[in-house]
Amino acid sequence: MMEGPVCRVACGCYVLLAISIGAHCTISIDNLTCPSTLDPQTRPAAAPFVEANGPATMSIPMIACSSSLSEHNSNGSGINKNKQMVEQLQQYGVFSSKKVAEVMETVDRALFVPDGTPAYADSPMAIGYRATISAPHMHATCLQLLEQNLQPGMRALDVGSGTGYLTACFAIMVGSQGRAIGVEHIPELVASSIKNIERSAAAQLLKEGCLQVHVGDGREGWPEHAPYDAIHVGAAAPEIPQPLIDQLKPGGRMVIPVGKIFQDLNVVDKNLDGSVCIRSETAVRYVPLTSRDAQLKGY
Repeated sequence: MMEGPVCRVACGCYVLLAISIGAHCTISIDNLTCPSTLDPQTRPAAAPFVEANGPATMSIPMIACSSSLSEHNSNGSGINKNKQMVEQLQQYGVFSSKKVAEVMETVDRALFVPDGTPAYADSPMAIGYRATISAPHMHATCLQLLEQNLQPGMRALDVGSGTGYLTACFAIMVGSQGRAIGVEHIPELVASSIKNIERSAAAQLLKEGCLQVHVGDGREGWPEHAPYDAIHVGAAAPEIPQPLIDQLKPGGRMVIPVGKIFQDLNVVDKNLDGSVCIRSETAVRYVPLTSRDAQLKGY
């Protein structure tokens, strides 16, 4: 799995200060603070130039935003905190889709993060095996980019499905007439993700077989249920794997981070004639899309 692009912050003076000192910004409901250091996993990638529809333009360094909402607990307040997390992301302009808000409120993030971690913090978290679950703002960004390809009855592939969070979101969006497939090459993560999903709002879809999680090399996709209307890749590939392009349906869309030191979140649209259009959405920092052995050895 991931990590992570730009959280848009309304407090301009604090943003300018953060940019000037290269700090990690923490947004909470009540305040905004800037610690002086970043964990290497959450440190944003430098983005010196972003190619748009015209000439290359200078890009402001990204700020990784982290909510201070506390972790889920068993008295039911976690559901409210999950909703509060989603509302906060909307407030800061991370996404605008009502459908994305609805599905993120439905799938409680706390069920998909390790016990004892701050479930609703807007930050990636280690999930073991040198993998992470992405920050909520990254999930929201990808869900919004893929929304039109996650309509009821459509098919979605989640490569590097990790704890199963985004796969569960996909399943709820495509519904019982669609299909959501997660592919993860760490068997232990597949097993735990199925348990996570069984406790979530997507449990019935898993039971019906509309949602499946498989052990496999995500770089090869999952041909059995191809072609897919939507493909999400949760780790950075040095280049877009051809099998994933092949398994993308005409009219479909793939969201995939591409690059090594410098990475971009690429949006890949396949036209009805089979041709492919690729654009960069934003600069990001994800863990590498690699083999299971290489991942466990530290890439």
